Amino acid sequence: MTESTRAKFNARLDWALVPAMVVLLMWPALWNGFPMIFPDIGGYLLRPLEGTLELGRSAAFGAYLAAGLSLDFWPNVLIQAAGTVFVIRILLRAHGLGGRPWLAFVLVAALAAFTALPWYVSLLMPGIWAGWAVLALYLLAFRRDALHRFEMLTLGGMIVFAIAAHMATLALCLGLTVCFALIRLAAPSVGIPRPRLGAAATTLVAGALLCPASNYLIAGEFALTPGGTTFVFGRLVQDGLIERYLDDHCPDKQIKLCRYEAALPDTADEWLWTQSSPIHKLGGWEAYSPESRRLILATLRLYPWQHFATAIEAAIDQFLSFRTTLSVNPDDNFHVIGTFERILSPEANARFLAARQQRDQPDVSILNVVHVPVAAASLALVVLIAVFGPARFGPFTRALCATVLLALLGNATICGVLSNPNDRYQGRLVWLAVLAAGIAIGSWRQRSAMAQEPLATTNAAGKDRSLREASAFESN
Repeated sequence: MTESTRAKFNARLDWALVPAMVVLLMWPALWNGFPMIFPDIGGYLLRPLEGTLELGRSAAFGAYLAAGLSLDFWPNVLIQAAGTVFVIRILLRAHGLGGRPWLAFVLVAALAAFTALPWYVSLLMPGIWAGWAVLALYLLAFRRDALHRFEMLTLGGMIVFAIAAHMATLALCLGLTVCFALIRLAAPSVGIPRPRLGAAATTLVAGALLCPASNYLIAGEFALTPGGTTFVFGRLVQDGLIERYLDDHCPDKQIKLCRYEAALPDTADEWLWTQSSPIHKLGGWEAYSPESRRLILATLRLYPWQHFATAIEAAIDQFLSFRTTLSVNPDDNFHVIGTFERILSPEANARFLAARQQRDQPDVSILNVVHVPVAAASLALVVLIAVFGPARFGPFTRALCATVLLALLGNATICGVLSNPNDRYQGRLVWLAVLAAGIAIGSWRQRSAMAQEPLATTNAAGKDRSLREASAFESN
């Protein structure tokens, strides 16, 4: 087979394997018989249907879910699977590993088998978009020269919508962009190529504007998704700072919460979501926001070291919490079950209730026997490459690993400190470490193979173009 014939065959096989990769990433939803649900989904869906804003529920993401409502949300899962394959294929090509169909397929199959990625693809939540945003920011900042115009626009659109879909992603993208700016100032002394900030900054601004703009179009309020203060307050309840403040200042007629000092819950989730929480007796999260904001500032002033210590502890706890979980308890899912009963057709609701998640309430904890060690080992390799930067992996591989490590550290800080540690928050991004580790190993093997063959001979023999691209990219 001639080189041109082999190239044509590989190109056709490359596209032929895309549907298979998409299906692999959808397997939990296909096995379940319905897209995976989570208690928050009802809150998202009702935003465009009711035209109102709610605690931590993006109206833009609600509109995205509502668009797939008539087809049982399968279009949403298909978009999430196809988008993931799209980003992974671009990432492979940008690292000189394109044009190798089976490599992409094996990598996606490994992610589908050994990580939580397919569970987040199958879940009707904005978590998968956060992972896309991290990879898209990396590609726009470090590998812009390897992208086609359509790819740049699509990656930018992914970032913009991901930011509008969840406020934590806005904070994450902002933090990554700041880190890229610092890397640009320090390069090349840190051994990482200088990132380009224009496209990343533009998408960041566009996403930050889309959030209030979409809220205005859907709910008539030009405002960010509300609830940040309430989530922070819940974490302070969990960590004991609010209890300490009440012990020091109650009784006090100016502090409404003093009446419920003895009824403070133990966890942030109980404060936020249980019907017996004092927040409901105080008028709900919106009515109680002024006092919660005042108490947060007061505790910061009075107990700064306890704030610092609990924040560090929460961030570390969140960084190390990435077990795969699945919400199957009807008591937890009552809101989405009730919402679906209202808005789905009887036939669609019957399909929803017949899905394994609702019918069998499966225990997925066994998956963590594989998922956790694979993620931990990959994370260790990512840290090694990002921090120490062995030359054998190349500067762009180091830039990818550094981006993933910064994203995981930033996500742990944002979610752990501003909300409260939860496996789901870190689990939605930890698959990036497995992906980065796989690309690092592939790049290293390719560089080692090329080092054994003179470059002139390689070019004369017409070696695969992706090999030459890898050499050029990694030596810039």
